Amino acid sequence: MDSLSADDFSCPVCIEIFKDPVVLSCSHSVCKECLQQFWRTKETQECPVCRRRSSRDDPPCNRVLKNLCESLLKERKEKGSSEFEELCSLHSEKFKLFCLEDKQLVCLVCRDSQKHVNHTFRPIGEVVPSYKEELNTALKSLQEKLTHNEKIKGEFEKTVQHIKSQADHTEHQIKQQFEKLHQFLRDEEEATITALREEEEQKKQMMEEKLEEINSLISAVSYSIKDMEEMMKASDVCFLKKFPVSMERVQISLQPDPQTPSGALIDVPRYLGNLPFRVWKKMQDTIQNTPVILDPNTAHPLLILSDDLTSASWSDNKQPVPDNPERFDIYRFVLGSEGFNSGTHCWDVEVKESLCWHLGVTTASNQRKGDDFFDTGLWSVQHGLADYFGFPVKQNLQRVRVDLDYDRGTVSFSDLVTNTHLHTFTPTFTDTVFPFFYSFAPLRILPFDSQ
Repeated sequence: MDSLSADDFSCPVCIEIFKDPVVLSCSHSVCKECLQQFWRTKETQECPVCRRRSSRDDPPCNRVLKNLCESLLKERKEKGSSEFEELCSLHSEKFKLFCLEDKQLVCLVCRDSQKHVNHTFRPIGEVVPSYKEELNTALKSLQEKLTHNEKIKGEFEKTVQHIKSQADHTEHQIKQQFEKLHQFLRDEEEATITALREEEEQKKQMMEEKLEEINSLISAVSYSIKDMEEMMKASDVCFLKKFPVSMERVQISLQPDPQTPSGALIDVPRYLGNLPFRVWKKMQDTIQNTPVILDPNTAHPLLILSDDLTSASWSDNKQPVPDNPERFDIYRFVLGSEGFNSGTHCWDVEVKESLCWHLGVTTASNQRKGDDFFDTGLWSVQHGLADYFGFPVKQNLQRVRVDLDYDRGTVSFSDLVTNTHLHTFTPTFTDTVFPFFYSFAPLRILPFDSQ
């Protein structure tokens, strides 16, 4: 046993001599209690040394190591603690006291030295329990911190997975949106080429009719030439007989030649002139532009947003989203993705399906965690809620318009259907403000073309 060091008998978790050691499948040994505590903290059955997963829930006792540790403890006890006591380096005396001012062990000679004049001393036996209690308190704090940090680590790992899920879903949505744009362009390309080919067929047919006309004329002229050449070879009597008829044919053949009609060629500018601009303008007529887009990173876990981020609805089940600082955790709100710190802005919200709703603007610094959201920095109207939640609207509405003039400091609300003013706030803005939304039933932000 003398050839072994104290480390050979120390638990890798508590760094003390093993108490009731168990051996894992990886051959490492750990105190049974330390192992159970480690597994509860990590929430996984792995070795504290090599991190290899244990194949057993209840590892067997390492009896050989346990016997060796018990023998070591017995041997130390028999030899007495004096053998392990250190001596004062100044006076070679045993340490008997502890200086409370200098926080160090002293011998009886040190106590009477000039260095420790007017200092307070206590026997070592009296000091150790209180210091052990203090250390034990600190140990518990560290253990609690470790448990808390492990919990935070788990949340961070979930956030990493959520980021991956967000990126994958967003990529899928991007591809879908671009596929729609690609399909629009393909349809426009096909329609433009179809129109070109139709014009080509129309003008080719027109020119083929002209070709038939010129071919008929060529045939008539050729026949006249051949007839006249034969007349020139005939006798004078025959020549004179046919001459009047032949001259009539010549006059007929000498009628004006067919002309290429005006506009016979392809109208190329019709197809190529400002082609990208014309397609872009047509695309504008088919694509909606919504003035406010919802930010999913702020949405309460019980809210579900549409894929285009323009509508929100309640859910009975919490969404698997991280509790990031931007997200509401008490009130089922969601913010717009863009904040405003200047200019005028307007957006319309469809609330016709909801018995209670709440919308307006709030400051970027307003608390999103806890229940302090309504204390300050909020300008809103609501229907079906308590009056302290915002200016109450008694009538049932279908669409609400929000007009924000940041520079003048006004937030106005109106009934979009009847164009009736509901309420106007006149704050002095000093902070960026964000649109916010709440609704019991699905709520939708309307695009410009439907306002």
